[in-house]
Amino acid sequence: MDTAEPFSASTAPLTWHDFLERMRHPSASEFVKSIKTFIVSFSNNPPDPERDSASVQEFLSNMESAFRAHPLWAGRSEEELDSAGEGLEKYIMTKLFTRVFASHPDDVKVDDELYEKLALVQQFIRSEHLDIQPAYQNETSWLLAQKELQKINIYKAPRDKLVCILSCCKVISNLLFNASTDANESLPGADEFLPVLIYVTIKANPPQLHSNLLYIQRYRRESRLVGEAAYFFTNMLSAESFVMNISGESLSMDETEFQKNMESAQALIYGLSGDYDGGQSQNQSISEPKEIKKENSTVPVESTAEEANMKEQPVTKIPSVSDLENKGANMIMKDETSIKEFRSFPYLYSRAGDLTVGDVEDLLNSYKQLVLRYVSLAKGLGVSSSLSQSSETQNSSVTADAAEDKGSTGVFGGNSESKLAGEVES
Repeated sequence: MDTAEPFSASTAPLTWHDFLERMRHPSASEFVKSIKTFIVSFSNNPPDPERDSASVQEFLSNMESAFRAHPLWAGRSEEELDSAGEGLEKYIMTKLFTRVFASHPDDVKVDDELYEKLALVQQFIRSEHLDIQPAYQNETSWLLAQKELQKINIYKAPRDKLVCILSCCKVISNLLFNASTDANESLPGADEFLPVLIYVTIKANPPQLHSNLLYIQRYRRESRLVGEAAYFFTNMLSAESFVMNISGESLSMDETEFQKNMESAQALIYGLSGDYDGGQSQNQSISEPKEIKKENSTVPVESTAEEANMKEQPVTKIPSVSDLENKGANMIMKDETSIKEFRSFPYLYSRAGDLTVGDVEDLLNSYKQLVLRYVSLAKGLGVSSSLSQSSETQNSSVTADAAEDKGSTGVFGGNSESKLAGEVES
């Protein structure tokens, strides 16, 4: 039975769409069953990163061997078989993503610590601190590399995340090559590349960087993490190790100066202008006589019988928006993990020179949402707000808040994926 006939006329490399089409073929029912069984069995086990990684690697290896022996892939080239393996990895890991990504508390803790450290260091680091030669310094162009790295959390498949790292590294490599050519310098090597990658990583500060790198290490098919991909990925691991252990000495800076810069960066990020009294000033007692100021004199007013019965009952003043802001700032200073609250605000640590024209729309929508929430909070507390917006602006912000975020749709789309998903999960 020539089950591969519908596809035999094509000699082009398999694409993601081709993989999904082939998996819908009747002869692929055993593959679909195997995928379903693996996903269900895997998901029912408690998280164990080492065991999970070995399990996925073994399953991918066995399935790829089965592909080679199946009529659907009969006579196909190595490139096409490799594409089939890529499709399988992408599908499996997208389904298992929420189960395996950042699944261990230790990984989450490292993510938070690393994100906070980078958020502080990026406030004062300069290319000179990493001994990057003047001929290679080009912060404007480095923004392209930063943006590529910041895309890493859009995707779920290990290969797609790895591509973000490779794209970032290739931008850096090309910029260094062009700079060396223009300056008649010798071709740059690892000694020139790694410092720039470290600088770009600090400035980009993608959330959950540690978990992303572990995810690629554990679930990217081992046989494909080779060559150029392995080289650039190893450099990214080195960059992570550097920033995790960053100190004054590693930045060619006196340690006292380094700590002072870190403290200044912390104050800048949190934006505290004074200490919060912990809300103690909000608690008042009515046991003392009320006073009415009449012209230039203050006259005590006798308490009524009803008030007398309430003298021992303290009342709490409704906090103002300012009170709540100060209270929250005080809590942030005391909570070492609170830096993760700022991850939803990608422009918080940007400088004016970092922004592009394309960022204006995002900033405007964020501003509208901020105004709406602030004014709503003030109205709910019954206090006045210093911000005044028209209903039209508020409606616009609501629309923006509810709009679909195209960047977070993941790596799947269209009817093909949904049909295969139905076969595997039903």
